Amino acid sequence: MRPNLQTLDEITRKLAEAVPQELKVARAELEEQFRAVLESVFARMDLVTREEFEIQQKVLARTREKLELIQRQLDHDDQS
Repeated sequence: MRPNLQTLDEITRKLAEAVPQELKVARAELEEQFRAVLESVFARMDLVTREEFEIQQKVLARTREKLELIQRQLDHDDQS
């Protein structure tokens, strides 16, 4: 999964803004290096998008509901 480019740009900009005033001349170059490093790190990470996460969260909730229903049915059958 590739990170959201807007988020990546924002992180890169914030890192560059944190550079001491004496190094501001090299800011553009540092921003490019920050971005390259961040892209590399994110590419190696096994990340999912927020949308994918939310979908899986809903699937898990439905599965849990079904499991609880089955458990209640089994418990009821055991009592009969």
